[in-house]
Amino acid sequence: MERKRDETELLRAKLRDCLRAVLRRPCFLGFLDESQAALCRDFLKREPVSCLFWGGYKEAERVMAGFFPDYMEPEPAVFPIKPLTFTFRKEDKPGHRDFLGSFMGLGIERDVLGDILVGEGRCVVFVREEMCQYFLDNTRKIGRIGVKGFEGYEEPLPVIREYKPISGVVASNRLDCITALLCRTSREKAAGMVTAGRVALNHCERLETDWRVGEGDVISVRGSGKFIVDTFGPLTSKGRLTVKCRKYQ
Repeated sequence: MERKRDETELLRAKLRDCLRAVLRRPCFLGFLDESQAALCRDFLKREPVSCLFWGGYKEAERVMAGFFPDYMEPEPAVFPIKPLTFTFRKEDKPGHRDFLGSFMGLGIERDVLGDILVGEGRCVVFVREEMCQYFLDNTRKIGRIGVKGFEGYEEPLPVIREYKPISGVVASNRLDCITALLCRTSREKAAGMVTAGRVALNHCERLETDWRVGEGDVISVRGSGKFIVDTFGPLTSKGRLTVKCRKYQ
């Protein structure tokens, strides 16, 4: 908990630095994970600054925060992000963790590395522009698997995620009710998970069991996974609420 508070304060300090620097030039912070990006968005609600979040492609999970002076329009094209592709034999099956472990073994900071998309015979990774050549020069193997790297990528991108559908009926769209459905547990146990800080809504911790969940919300439950709420309704004949969700695989 103490470490988390320290990391939060460090991120806020970096945000304040960006707000000062943007008076003279564009400034970029990141890559940020989803919880960090959510904290930034909340912090910036109170600041009159032009900001854009971008991770190299539309559905990116890890994103940079770009701050722009008044004379500039926020544009994805000006972000210092480069995509790299690493190819390997199709019979080899390295995963996301294999690539992440090898990249971190280069001695980099996590915030220079964006999404890692692994497909058949290739991996596309988004990195800070100034680190592009370093990755290409120093990545020859992922574990024992030989790879070849080059700048750019071919469309379409590898699929970033798959989902498992979940549906059911709940008493209401309260956070404890939805958590109980997602985790296949009782409402009482789900409420305990919420108040214990194990549940995040849209990447922000929520301790209120009666917080109302909306369509499109993302719920993360520590130890159980991450879910997206797709639709509510209709009501059943007994007045209960139907809900359709998906679990990130």
